Amino acid sequence: MSPAGLLFAIATLLALAAGREVLVARAQRSGVRNVRDAYLTHSATGLDPGVSSAAAMRAASGGSALAGRWALAALWLGLPERLRRSGLEARLPLPAVLLGKLAGLFGGAILALGAAPAAPGRIGIVVALGLPATGFFVPDALLEREARRRRRRLVAALPDALDLLAVSVASGRGPAEGLAQLARAGEGPLAEEMRIAVAELSCGSSLSTTLAALRARVPGGELATLVASIERSRRFGSPLADQLRRQASALRREGRRAVEERAARAAPKIQLVVALVLVPSVMLMIAAGLIANAGSLLSGF
Repeated sequence: MSPAGLLFAIATLLALAAGREVLVARAQRSGVRNVRDAYLTHSATGLDPGVSSAAAMRAASGGSALAGRWALAALWLGLPERLRRSGLEARLPLPAVLLGKLAGLFGGAILALGAAPAAPGRIGIVVALGLPATGFFVPDALLEREARRRRRRLVAALPDALDLLAVSVASGRGPAEGLAQLARAGEGPLAEEMRIAVAELSCGSSLSTTLAALRARVPGGELATLVASIERSRRFGSPLADQLRRQASALRREGRRAVEERAARAAPKIQLVVALVLVPSVMLMIAAGLIANAGSLLSGF
């Protein structure tokens, strides 16, 4: 394969991976469209929630027109939401992500300058456009992958947290006190979300508003079921501890089923590796031995 064809194949694979990350993230968000406004409202700017997104970002950037345009570009690209869902907003500044996207764009353009002329026919146009676009969207794909990993860790810690919350509720404590206990005792993404919820409660937010914000921050049915159970218990007086235990058992069954499915999918992959790598290597070793001893083997003929 020529170098241009190899670069084209790599660019195609990276573009498909980036598209998959974005599509999976949109499916997991399940219609949550206002998270970026919540990010602006609850960020460290201290602005009123009624301020518009553009005005909030311009004020947070100190009134600089250039910084305001950068902030609007970040909002348009959905970077604050991706950073929040990946859990990297405290460690990875937003300008660093924007610079990473620009660096990927220019890096892809430099590679395209060398690869596009060597590509045959109209593939050169695809290479010239695909490499910069792929470099631009690689940071998004990495953030979405980290967001999925964070969500898997959160869901994996949820059954134990539900059991602890059920014990707390059964002892006579309220849901707010149970959330505070989870925030103090736990670690990881779930404990971080619980600490945010406890901070909102301590600032005077109602339990319903806090639970709705928690559900918006963590897309998916697991936290939504927990929020719905707490709301039903508050409104209709249904026993919350039993609902939490049933939900924990259902999540554990779902986790076991997911592990079994991954194990079932691993068997064909292992067979493919054996068929494509191990068997040819063994055959090459046998062929090498036969060729090396061909004189002695054919001496009787």
